[in-house]
Amino acid sequence: MLSKAALKYINSLQVKKYRYLHQAFLVEGAKSVQELLLSDYTIEKLFVTEEFLRKSTELKSKSLAYELIDEKDLTRAGTYTTNNAVLAIAKMKAPIFFQPDLSVLSLALDDIRDPGNLGTIIRMADWYGLKHIICSETCADFYNPKVIAATMGSFTRVNVLYVDLPEYLKKLPVDLPLYGASLRGQNIHRLTLQPGGVLIMGNEAHGIRPEVEKYVKQLIKIPRFGQAESLNVANATGIILDNFFRN
Repeated sequence: MLSKAALKYINSLQVKKYRYLHQAFLVEGAKSVQELLLSDYTIEKLFVTEEFLRKSTELKSKSLAYELIDEKDLTRAGTYTTNNAVLAIAKMKAPIFFQPDLSVLSLALDDIRDPGNLGTIIRMADWYGLKHIICSETCADFYNPKVIAATMGSFTRVNVLYVDLPEYLKKLPVDLPLYGASLRGQNIHRLTLQPGGVLIMGNEAHGIRPEVEKYVKQLIKIPRFGQAESLNVANATGIILDNFFRN
């Protein structure tokens, strides 16, 4: 049975303040934890069901502390409506500062506040082989359990860096392509896009802030053929990324 102390600690990690106090975060569900086990993240503790323990070859091959727990307690402790497999507590990693260049495409996210959108964008980035995402300081927290869940394990392969975005863009080389998604942009179907530089995606409701947009070299858009007013930012990111890698 899960102790009160363990339950209190797990619940505290659902709050940003305590995640950063303890430098730890939650990873829930079989898929995400399997990816965690294959990564270089340090795992502090695992709470597993007998079924997960029986099936997980990765866990069996590592000398990690774990506690057997039933499905009811596992669900009570975490954020999932139901969880019949596993919950992990992992240690945060120091962010890796990087300089975008022409050889690869990087993503910059301006004020993406919805955790589900951020997590899905991280998963999209992983699908297209992007290793780095630059986030404004007002974006959702990378270690939010909803972000981690939405990445489906891709959080282990994508570096996310939080910066003062206008200041960061200001210091980039003047010849580096900086693309910004905007309804006022050029039709991406009429452009030949190369996967290098930085693609900037803006807030779900308001788009890219003016103080960020002033550093954009080229505004681009997805052409609309129907009557929908807008696209979900995660979906839009996937469509635009596909056009960068189409050629």
